[in-house]
Amino acid sequence: MKVIKAKSAGFCFGVKRAVDTVYEQVKENQNLPIYTYGPIIHNEEVVKDLEQKGVIVLRSEEELDTLERGTVIIRSHGVAKDVYDRLESKKIQIVDATCPFVKKIHNIVQKHSEVGENIIIIGNPEHPEVQGIKGWAGDHVEVFQTKEEAENYSCEQGKKICIVAQTTFNYNKFKELVEILEKKSYDVSVLNTICNATKERQTEAQSIAETVDAMIVIGDKHSSNTQKLFEICRKACNNTYYIQTLGDLDLNQLGSVETVGITAGASTPNNIIEEVQNNVRIIF
Repeated sequence: MKVIKAKSAGFCFGVKRAVDTVYEQVKENQNLPIYTYGPIIHNEEVVKDLEQKGVIVLRSEEELDTLERGTVIIRSHGVAKDVYDRLESKKIQIVDATCPFVKKIHNIVQKHSEVGENIIIIGNPEHPEVQGIKGWAGDHVEVFQTKEEAENYSCEQGKKICIVAQTTFNYNKFKELVEILEKKSYDVSVLNTICNATKERQTEAQSIAETVDAMIVIGDKHSSNTQKLFEICRKACNNTYYIQTLGDLDLNQLGSVETVGITAGASTPNNIIEEVQNNVRIIF
């Protein structure tokens, strides 16, 4: 009986930095309200803990407009430029916890759009990271994530195109979509902005899933990178389970297996991972 935990499981650098930033602000600002614009990360357990410490999650620009004082912490996924502009006009303290890798994409698309290039963002248009990137990309920006969307894309000949990716997008799928676009003979510059930690996490998860009888993927249901880990693992191992906490896992389902793999998304706290790992070991 063997349990294999991915070395890459759990908080990535950007997520840890963002979460640590909020807890530091809670300690330092006892007398002023503290807000995050959107959940600081995609993990309900972390967000609930912060709310218990008095941190308020702002979920719309309308809520933002009602603020008169306090500190607003920008979520790890980042936000559009107009959100910064609103906050600065209100003279509210801004603490920017945007992942540095996401911030780099903001700078890239802003720079390329300012010289007249079209921007393509390969990623989930509903994801807050992608919505934030789009808000720095000017007026000529497209977002897509499917082969059909890439095949149907067109723009005027001679127009330069800058392609970037959501940091947690599947690398192989990104390459596939880029190849479709490059065949259209446009003047394309491709910037692979998928985070190295994402690629390493996905590669390791697939490698483990290919060798075990069952695979457990831990992370919030709204976490994009966890969803992609689950898809990758399920292709390699039919007995793959997607859970948010130990309470979501029926340990009896693992009773007949000999090897179990465990991985977790970039927004999953280590204490949750360890709890799952320890309980899985007990039944073995």
